[in-house]
Amino acid sequence: MKIVSNKNNLQILHEDNHLIVINKRVGDIVQGDKTGDKPLSDVVKEYIKNKYNKPGEVFLGVVHRLDRPTTGIVVFARTSKALTRMNELFSNRETQKTYWCIVKNKPANSEDKLVHYIKRNEKNNTSKAHLKEVPDSKLASLDYKIIKELNNYFALEVNLHTGRHHQIRAQLSAIGSPIKGDLKYGFDRSNHDGGIHLHARKLVFIHPVTKENIEITAPTPDDVIWNAV
Repeated sequence: MKIVSNKNNLQILHEDNHLIVINKRVGDIVQGDKTGDKPLSDVVKEYIKNKYNKPGEVFLGVVHRLDRPTTGIVVFARTSKALTRMNELFSNRETQKTYWCIVKNKPANSEDKLVHYIKRNEKNNTSKAHLKEVPDSKLASLDYKIIKELNNYFALEVNLHTGRHHQIRAQLSAIGSPIKGDLKYGFDRSNHDGGIHLHARKLVFIHPVTKENIEITAPTPDDVIWNAV
């Protein structure tokens, strides 16, 4: 896959008249928040404005988000029509999302389906995975499998069936396999870059305008553990 970089250090995985897909780095926020840090959406707007010499405000729609400490595929829409249709694809679960992650504690099964009820805590921005339904919880399910055993860790591939807040992080923590670096969900120490080893690896969907099948794969960050996978 051809990856385009520019002075803003964007890793562009796919670009056409309707969509632009970025390989997000650790620490990037997708959309502006209370921190006031410059969001990825603004960086992408600047890239489009400069590349195409666009006057005035550039339209860019945020289709979905990734947590700040995670990496991987983020899709933005360049037109309102594409944004509406991509939002429908995501909300109707008409996309196939695959994640990779690194855990230290080996799950009991080499592959399994996890079903929990996730309840979000707005105050501390976490979610807890319960085995039984509790008030204000939402059903969450995913499949995982071990794809590689490393010296001290295990690499998992995760396919999401639902899209709940911190779902992968909470569900893997609930089975005793928190993601490397994820202090919030029970890992014992942080990563040096403040990120966690959770990567949005692959996305498959039908293009909202051209109707062609789009399959995007994001290279993992350049570090010793990911490189071993």
